[in-house]
Amino acid sequence: MTDTTTPSTGARLAAEFAGTFILVFGSIGTALFAATFPGSPENPVNVGFLGVALAFGLTVLVGAYAFGPISGGHFNPAVTLGLAAAGRFAWRDTAAYIITQVVAGAVATSLLYVIATGREGVDLGNFASNGYGEHSPGGFSLVSVLLIETILTAVFLYVIIGVTSKRAAVGFAPLTIGLTLTLIHLASIPVSNTSVNPARSIATAIYGGGDALAQLWVFIVFPIVGALIAGFTFKTLFDGTVRTAK
Repeated sequence: MTDTTTPSTGARLAAEFAGTFILVFGSIGTALFAATFPGSPENPVNVGFLGVALAFGLTVLVGAYAFGPISGGHFNPAVTLGLAAAGRFAWRDTAAYIITQVVAGAVATSLLYVIATGREGVDLGNFASNGYGEHSPGGFSLVSVLLIETILTAVFLYVIIGVTSKRAAVGFAPLTIGLTLTLIHLASIPVSNTSVNPARSIATAIYGGGDALAQLWVFIVFPIVGALIAGFTFKTLFDGTVRTAK
């Protein structure tokens, strides 16, 4: 028998908390403990950019399969706002989702901080925070960073909206979304250390120091801009229908 009951608000928020926590804890944990620039003398054996990109993709895939049926599996304020702009999510519920996502991310990085500082002499650097200029992994400018964050968040939302539409293949949405997030990270880790998720950026900036906090606005504003662009334009661009002859 199919369960047709609607999850309560509490259950949906709990699912969003759990999914966002897994996303941030797993992916940022990988970045902090298992990855440096490939070939770094401090850690010559590491997962590198590819490993971090896969960690982000895998965590969102796992969360989407586990908790997506309950909350929709947003785990990202930009996704919540983009889906609302596309008419796929109620605007009245966005604040509760976003607050839950931000809190979950902060809890995840707080626990990671406790774990990381359990090693004597540890140097946490900028705590895998996002940045531009001298705080960009590849030294990219503010313009480069805001462009890539806007463009790739829009791409992410176009994919999410597309694969969760009625015409999409059933059951493959989490896999597609996870692979898309992996691709996004492969392209943009060297540029901005990849945000496309304000909750992730806030969570790491808390422990990333003054410079990370000073640049945080970029990784709140421009992922949201990209998400809203995708949300408001998806129907016009991709949802046209053609009347077929009988």
